[in-house]
This record gives sequence, structure tokens and C-alpha cells, in this order.
Amino acid sequence: MDVLKRPIVTEKMSAQNKLGKYAFAVDPKANKIQIAQAVEQLYGVNVTSVNTMRTLGKKRSKNINGRVVSGRAPLVKKAIVTVAEGEVIDIYGDL
Repeated sequence: MDVLKRPIVTEKMSAQNKLGKYAFAVDPKANKIQIAQAVEQLYGVNVTSVNTMRTLGKKRSKNINGRVVSGRAPLVKKAIVTVAEGEVIDIYGDL
């Protein structure tokens, strides 16, 4: 199971990076311990806390052959990881 799917890079989270907080989209079945271990192993930092949230996908609808078909985008689980003071995760280093 691949715990970390991708980092979440937004303006709001970029402001939180200065406080040592980073956001990741994670596997919906992953728990906080698995998330902390994956971040420590991948980026080589010490994780002090992990906060998780599950968000429902947005409603989507489109017209197909004169009918309206509606559904939802998939569920996303997000994790906000706080690293030890003075440590930094270089998200753009892998690009």
C-alpha cells in the first residue's frame, strides 16, 4: 500500500510551511502512524504530529444524449504533518 499519494501545494499550505506544517493526499485506509512513518522514511525528517481529514468529492454533472448524468468525485483523505522545529521538507526537490 502506497501511503503518500502526492503533496498538496496551495497558497494556504505554502503559508503553513513556514510553521513546519505540510499537507499530503494519502490513502483512505492509512492511519496516522503509517503516515508519520512514510513521511519520515521518504523525506528524512522527524514528525511531531499528524492531523487527518476525509473530504467528500464535489458533485459533478454533465449532459449526455439529452440527459443529465450526475455523480461525485472520489473521496480524498488529507494529512497535515507537523515536523520538528528547524526541519524542512523540500517538496520541489523531486521535480
